[in-house]
Amino acid sequence: MFSVAQLASAFFNSASSPFFALGSAIIDLTPPWLKDFAIATFGTNDKLALFISIGVAAAVLSALIGLLAKRSFALACTAIIALALVLASAVAARASTSLLDVVPTVLGAVVGIGALHWLARLATATVPEPGQGTAAAGPSRRMFLRGAVLSLAAAALATAVSTSVSATRNMAVAARNALRLPAARTKAKALPEGVQIEEANMPRFVTPNQDFYRIDTALSVPQIDPNQWSLRVHGMVENEFTIGFDELLGEELVETYLTLTCVSNPVGGDLVGNAKWLGYPLRKVLERAVPQAGADMVLSTSHDGFSASTPLQALTDDRMALLAVGMNGEPLPFEHGFPVRMVVPGLYGYVSATKWVIDLEVTRFQDKAAYWTTRGWSERGPIKMSSRINTPRPFAEVPAGEVVLGGTAWAQTRGISRVQVQIDDGPWEDAQLAAEASLDTWRQWRFVWKDAAPGMHAASVRAYDAQGKLQTSEKANPVPDGASGWQRLQFTVQ
Repeated sequence: MFSVAQLASAFFNSASSPFFALGSAIIDLTPPWLKDFAIATFGTNDKLALFISIGVAAAVLSALIGLLAKRSFALACTAIIALALVLASAVAARASTSLLDVVPTVLGAVVGIGALHWLARLATATVPEPGQGTAAAGPSRRMFLRGAVLSLAAAALATAVSTSVSATRNMAVAARNALRLPAARTKAKALPEGVQIEEANMPRFVTPNQDFYRIDTALSVPQIDPNQWSLRVHGMVENEFTIGFDELLGEELVETYLTLTCVSNPVGGDLVGNAKWLGYPLRKVLERAVPQAGADMVLSTSHDGFSASTPLQALTDDRMALLAVGMNGEPLPFEHGFPVRMVVPGLYGYVSATKWVIDLEVTRFQDKAAYWTTRGWSERGPIKMSSRINTPRPFAEVPAGEVVLGGTAWAQTRGISRVQVQIDDGPWEDAQLAAEASLDTWRQWRFVWKDAAPGMHAASVRAYDAQGKLQTSEKANPVPDGASGWQRLQFTVQ
């Protein structure tokens, strides 16, 4: 059933796959505490874990329906129809689908009932025993096993063909491959010498696209043809308008280096990355729209139905909030929002970094609530100052003598002025800071511990912003507005 529906969905909206629709519905219904557990446990492989779980559940459910068919074929058919109704409801509930997109699910159910009927007949078919008469006939296990193997092979083939057909029919892939982004009218300032500290396990100052963390609610990555993309700007504005991709590329684009952070990032976590973005300033978009008095929020909506509530001030002040079209010198990767996404300095991604953005509604916090706000998260989400130790790794073994520690720290829109390291329970000592690229990017640091004695040791780190404010030591979990506290890790000196 799933495989046939997946194959049929290749000829419909990409969101018509019941497999992906069910997974998306599960994500939508996941409470914040469970989401945090999944991210903490599986990291950026959380969606893979969900895929595997759904696959296992589908296999178990199929086996149960098969057993039910031995007792009552009618009840087994009823179970398939009930399952199809659940899956069709999940498909219809997606923001980018229509009633027509439930057709793959219906086809899958019809074929599933047909396959079950065929297997049930094979299971009850009788064949005569060798050298015996008709009276000695019995059920043919071999015929049933052959039928079951054939069904599994057909399901695998349907899945493979659906993947191939989807890739062939996808105009978005061809459009992205052919796209040549225009040069920025305002280029990013050249990175100063010394922004990168060259030590083992230190991240690159500019995170490669393939290594950039990905946290979003899209189980199936939207693949949007830029020729079909448009952005609607409306709500509490004097001038509502819609802008297309070619028009956006014709505007005065700018480049900027900007660090993004996920609100689910734990203390010392790696859900943070830095990239060079190309895009059009959101303040220019809103200047054209002319927000009305009383508006204080922009509700941005993604192609997949996700929404984020961004303070209007953060999109209209002098920070470099962008409608981004490029990332590290190339069009946005699909998983990072192609063709257009938002990036906003100083705010966690869940309230600002909407991928695959198609709608901006100027409104008020008291009137509208965004996706994660309705699930218990803070409605504004300013990024908290943070620091982490990248080297040595927790519980690493390092040689005695001179031990080099290194890491990153960030306080977006304010900058980092100082980082301190504490070994065991000793005094806090200043680390060497790498060069600063901008107030909106992370800053690397390095600390040399001389004469490290053998044994188990601990290291802690904390940072100060450009105004001299110390990073809080108060421990807080990611929910509802981001983690806080000083990272402390243990390692062994041999």
